[in-house]
Amino acid sequence: MQYPKRYIVTSALPYANGPLHVGHLSGAYLPADVYVRFLRLMGKEVLFVCGSDEHGAAITLKAKKEGVNPGEIIERYHSEFKSVFEKIGMSFDVYHRTSSELHHQTSSDFFKKLYDEGQFIKKESDQYFDSKAQQFLADRYIKGECPKCGHSEAYGDQCESCGSSLSPTDLINPISTLSGEKPVLKKTTHWYLPLENHEGWLKKYVLEGELEGEEHHDPSSWKNHVIGQCKSWLDGGLEARAMTRDLDWGVDVPADIPGSEGKKLYVWLDAPIGYISATRQWAIDRAEKNADAHEDDWKKYWQDQESCLIHFIGKDNIVFHCLIFPVILKAHGGYVLPSNVPANQFMNLEGQKISTSRNWAVWMKDYLDRWEGMEDSLRYYCVKNMPEQKDSEFTWKGFQDAHNNELVNNLANFVNRVLVLTNKYYEGRVPEIDEDIPLEGNDEFGMPSYHETELMDLFDRLDAFCESLRSFEIRNALRQVMELSSYGNQFLQNHEPWKLQKEEPDTVKVIMNVGLQIVVALSAAIYPFMPTTSDKMRKMLNLEPLKGEGELLELLNEICEGTHLLPAGHQIEKPSHLFTRIDDERIEKEVSRLRKGSEESLLKVEKEPDLKSEIDFETFGQLDLRTGTILHAEKVTGTKKLLKLEVDLGFEKRTIVSGIAQCHRPEELTGRKVTVLANLAPKKLRGILSNGMILMAEGDNGALEFVSPPEKFKNGQPVR
Repeated sequence: MQYPKRYIVTSALPYANGPLHVGHLSGAYLPADVYVRFLRLMGKEVLFVCGSDEHGAAITLKAKKEGVNPGEIIERYHSEFKSVFEKIGMSFDVYHRTSSELHHQTSSDFFKKLYDEGQFIKKESDQYFDSKAQQFLADRYIKGECPKCGHSEAYGDQCESCGSSLSPTDLINPISTLSGEKPVLKKTTHWYLPLENHEGWLKKYVLEGELEGEEHHDPSSWKNHVIGQCKSWLDGGLEARAMTRDLDWGVDVPADIPGSEGKKLYVWLDAPIGYISATRQWAIDRAEKNADAHEDDWKKYWQDQESCLIHFIGKDNIVFHCLIFPVILKAHGGYVLPSNVPANQFMNLEGQKISTSRNWAVWMKDYLDRWEGMEDSLRYYCVKNMPEQKDSEFTWKGFQDAHNNELVNNLANFVNRVLVLTNKYYEGRVPEIDEDIPLEGNDEFGMPSYHETELMDLFDRLDAFCESLRSFEIRNALRQVMELSSYGNQFLQNHEPWKLQKEEPDTVKVIMNVGLQIVVALSAAIYPFMPTTSDKMRKMLNLEPLKGEGELLELLNEICEGTHLLPAGHQIEKPSHLFTRIDDERIEKEVSRLRKGSEESLLKVEKEPDLKSEIDFETFGQLDLRTGTILHAEKVTGTKKLLKLEVDLGFEKRTIVSGIAQCHRPEELTGRKVTVLANLAPKKLRGILSNGMILMAEGDNGALEFVSPPEKFKNGQPVR
């Protein structure tokens, strides 16, 4: 495989209908920023693009709810996103938006070329329609029970619990996420991309790393859950997916295509093209300022096969970036395909899933307002707990412990000790040393000199750090940086220069010189994770701040050549505090604020319930509700939530499949009185014909409890 000439790195476009929280930061943005900063330190040509995703039904619904134009919604969040990303230190080369004229034109042209080359099929189908919202529903705006694993909140395109590919009509008890109503099926016509025609090359591309007969990437470098989710879709067989929608907000289907009136591009055709339009905007802006630049410079990143495309996303977007977008790019022709999609899993908060509806989140804007000057502390903790391979958790106590014990007691303590002693012993000048002086303990390795031990050990540590980042093992890379700081602290503690200064001043010079070289190395290695901290460290060292122009590569070369990173006689500055401790009271306030905010949100929901549309008495009368008794219950093989129940309705016995296994054990259900919707149309679930539905009440914590009639009631009694 040819080594990349340049890199194009993207972070998932944040959806402009709500604020950003720490889960977003840890999932798609911080890992990308760390990786990009590292590439720049290694002298690589890299372009980092992102932008706001500003189309889709959820934005129009929010606008209707607030009584404003959708443009006001996207402007509000686009501005907030830009501010948050700037303050937290995201190093985007361009931050664009999909509502721009350039993006609309880019997406429209993309669709037209696919249409002209016969890549689409046009067909009429039944699609879910929300009568209350008065619009057709995109797949992601329909939720229901997964027919394969019983997960209660599967989307209309996939189940994020088991990873299965779905269509909206597969869902059990579907509801609209826009209104909470049960949608109805209605005929409409759309253009579809036949994904099934691309299964052959997709399997080789994703699972074997091969594209058009040549090695494209190393599949072993892709995360297991990324490969697993793609394989699940591919093994299940791909189906044609609609590339247009019936919406009034989005990119228009080109007007010269017959039947285009009222049709918009599917958001998962429109949004990823946003990466391309953002790159085009970068090239335009650059050409206006630089005579050597050209508006077509975007093409070398997207259309030159020597470029390496990497998408940083959350696990809910894996299939779209690994399967659907690559098909779109290849069907169009002339574009590079992703070399890696290092998707992260989800971050939870204080033992619960982050929930925007329950206000259970650490909102980025709020954090930045209340914790000004501590942006790097959040970056550090979010990287330390990054959900790279499995879901992780943010806790305020964990944040405090990481800051106090690792940033204050370890990193800041080491840097301060080295700089204080250097200023005390040598008036802030790097001491000149005799490299042949051995340090106690080094001779056991047969390497007695300073250069042969400490300097080369430093190189080995930095080399391992670089390899971790190249492999997208970002948490491990951070751990290696902090281990280097811990080593520095232990090095000082072992040699105790404060005790040797009077009797062995030459040895102390070696000790302090080693400490200063480690601080320089740390100032570079910490830069991808905590850029502001790196700047502070380098200012104290009287060095220029890093610009991401190959400085780490140069540093590694200097070590290999035996060059000291700080030459003898170099004047450093007085030390200053890198971090200050966080007290318990401040953390307690944050936990209290989180719980209070969530409780107020729940109270608001309780006071203002989102009731479904009114029905008349005649409609209610069509429900045949009956009392019954469970005779037998057992788990449905291969599922986590489904139970197979045998229910006595008095006049007959019924088999009913119910998604209650996570709340109720089957052995405890025999003899339980239940209320049954007896005239619900039968439906097959995991091969079992379910004939009815058990009525359940859902508690605040999601627990399901039976709506049970009194014990004295006979089976089969009507409920009115």
